[in-house]
Amino acid sequence: MNDGGNPLLLSLEEARDLVEEHASKLVPLPTETLDLLACAGRVLAEQVLADRDIPPFARSTRDGYAVRSSDLEKLPVRLALRGEIKAGPAPADLPSMILPRETFSIMTGAPVPPGANAVVMIEYTSAHNGYVEIARGVAAGENIVAPGAEAQRGALLLSKGARLNEAAIALAASVGKPRLNVFRRPRIAVLATGDEIVELHTGERVADEIGLTQIRNSNSYSLAVQIQQAGGDTVLLPIAPDEPVRLRQLIEQGLQSDLLLMTGGVSMGRYDLVEPVLADLKAEFFFTGAKIQPGRPVVFGRAPTLPSLHDQPRAIPSKYFFGLPGNPVSTMVTFELFARPMIEALAGMAPHPLLFLHAPLKTEIHVKPGLTRFLPAILSGKYEATQVELVPWQGSGDIAARSRSNCYLVVPPDREQIPAGEWVAVMLR
Repeated sequence: MNDGGNPLLLSLEEARDLVEEHASKLVPLPTETLDLLACAGRVLAEQVLADRDIPPFARSTRDGYAVRSSDLEKLPVRLALRGEIKAGPAPADLPSMILPRETFSIMTGAPVPPGANAVVMIEYTSAHNGYVEIARGVAAGENIVAPGAEAQRGALLLSKGARLNEAAIALAASVGKPRLNVFRRPRIAVLATGDEIVELHTGERVADEIGLTQIRNSNSYSLAVQIQQAGGDTVLLPIAPDEPVRLRQLIEQGLQSDLLLMTGGVSMGRYDLVEPVLADLKAEFFFTGAKIQPGRPVVFGRAPTLPSLHDQPRAIPSKYFFGLPGNPVSTMVTFELFARPMIEALAGMAPHPLLFLHAPLKTEIHVKPGLTRFLPAILSGKYEATQVELVPWQGSGDIAARSRSNCYLVVPPDREQIPAGEWVAVMLR
């Protein structure tokens, strides 16, 4: 793509900000109520509140002995052992009060008896016949979680729009929520384009023969995985040929979904027909390129569409689309940078800024300046000695190199050389 004279060629930051702006205006899809385990990975459409104080009682965080801290001012000290308190006792089995110079053996998670204000860890004690000798003091409140310290009754635990990971599912279970109201997963249409692209199957037979210049359709499969991880369901469309009439039919079909992702056909070649066909459909283009590598020819816009029989009353008269470059690594990178926040917004999540981690560079690198580069790399090492290193690759068509990597190393557009040891930005996906 020629940089000159294209007002819709944006920097990474400009393009991402524009996507986030549009994502913030999307109306979430309708909701449904599902069993708790079926809600994993979905987006919450209701608030989850604490049904009681958490914890509902003073809870011991250690195995040890419940004590009055004032009894431990002079050490060592011997306290009378009056019994044992385990986790989950019946109320009738709890002591009514711990008196001065008394103690109870207590387990982690057990309720602390009235009168006690600390728990001494078992490591600092020795039990004898009828008493316990304690060699170390404790402050009031030590090794105890007070009632309501984690959340008070009625407190907001999970907000509408939260992605339900394992911690959120556990939290909902802890407050007695066997079912949750979640947003419906958006339907994301995927359209691969190009005469050189062939399907994996012909009818029921695996296509075991492929022409020398043909390419199997891998982009639709990588996108389907990324869409699922972002919270959407994939609608795979037939491959579009480099022919405007059939391409237009498939684009119109894709626009019946909640979002359309197209791969290929967005560069400046003679047979790159996606943008002309979209323009003929009266599409509005927000950008037609981003100053990144790989993925510079990426396109983002919105096109008018007639509502289908399946549309809800909330349906808008136009749908968003992305034209992603056809090289496989370009497709994966531009999805993460631009398509993911739109899908997350459709799924009910609030848009969030793009975040990078940082790690020291293992080996010096040299690149051409001018573009923000996302290069396949490997985070390796152990614990605090983690480093990042580029994976040798042959450009944005090298799927094998991407499969060997576990992250992208992000190189700013003004850098040409980065020495070993310098901390660099890393994008995990």
